[in-house]
Amino acid sequence: MENRTIEPTDLPARRVSRVMQHAARRLLSAGIDTGFLDAEVLLCHALAATREQVVLAANSLLSDSELRAYEALISRRIAREPTAYITGVREFWSLDFHVAPGVLIPRPETEILVEIALGLALQVGANQPRRIVDLGTGSGAIAVALASELADAEIFAIDLSAAALAAAKGNASRNHVAGKVKFLQGDLFAALQVNQQVDLIVSNPPYIRRADIDALEPEVKRWEPRSALDGGWDGLNFYRRIASEAFHHLRPDGAVAVEIGAGMGEAVAALFKDLAGSAEVKIYHDYGGNERVVTARKIARE
Repeated sequence: MENRTIEPTDLPARRVSRVMQHAARRLLSAGIDTGFLDAEVLLCHALAATREQVVLAANSLLSDSELRAYEALISRRIAREPTAYITGVREFWSLDFHVAPGVLIPRPETEILVEIALGLALQVGANQPRRIVDLGTGSGAIAVALASELADAEIFAIDLSAAALAAAKGNASRNHVAGKVKFLQGDLFAALQVNQQVDLIVSNPPYIRRADIDALEPEVKRWEPRSALDGGWDGLNFYRRIASEAFHHLRPDGAVAVEIGAGMGEAVAALFKDLAGSAEVKIYHDYGGNERVVTARKIARE
């Protein structure tokens, strides 16, 4: 960022604060509710600067090249490209993740799944190391977050998409847990050995009802991979598969934790009760009061 002294003849429109405010108004006019935040994030990215540096430079002037770079980013955002894809980075669990088109962007709501999974990890698996499977790992957000917190865990991150696995591997290295996560390509449990048993299975599967996808925000329906969104006509396709197969791969006291969409708690819980057989099933809400996670704890048969 150029830090020039402002002279009376300088154009006020070049000031960092003015440029950012103008960009925010344009984003808001385009229907983007997060216009102010996005304008700041994208200016930081254009200038390769931190938020603190941008705030301190509020009265500095931007050069022609800086203005052009910023305008290009704002234009992409007005076209409803997600900010995370533009910057290539999304924070999750206080860790930085690289994201790109073809990989679902991690959501803050998924952090509650990580919290619950960590609690379950302390309860299951007398054998060491604990074995944990992340089905449909995507960017690797859940697997990497768990690996960063569990010193003794052996984590298997599974995805059908080669692009997603490549991103997840990079994110594991980026966050210094590459040696704790094994990456497997395959369709859910098909990637595991037939009789391989684990202590905990976690997943944030596709759960949007197929008919509802076109009503989603443009950032989601136009940019994010449909395969990571489409849960079938009722949104439950992947839960049926997980519920019917999970307990074949769980040790006697193992557990499953899955993220769910709003209002899906009872339906998903019923699947685990009906298909998984002997299970203790619970529904958890997020901090906004929405149903967010269903867990099923395996009950050993006598």
